[in-house]
Amino acid sequence: MTSQTETGGVTGTRDKDYNLIWYVESCLNNALRLEQYIEDAERAKDSEVAELFRKAQADSRKGAELGKGLLRARLNGG
Repeated sequence: MTSQTETGGVTGTRDKDYNLIWYVESCLNNALRLEQYIEDAERAKDSEVAELFRKAQADSRKGAELGKGLLRARLNGG
């Protein structure tokens, strides 16, 4: 269920800030999950799938770093 009016009154955190925090957390969780998928592919000796997951993991890490930078700047008043 989504709300068109929630701007922090319920959560105490403005939607855009909450969304940014959620994005960073999701990227980091994805990077962790992909580590298991990489290990599974390597155990199965499927280097093609392992490489796909490594690339996806790198993208997730990059997204997390970009999000953390934005979050850091905003929390510091930037």
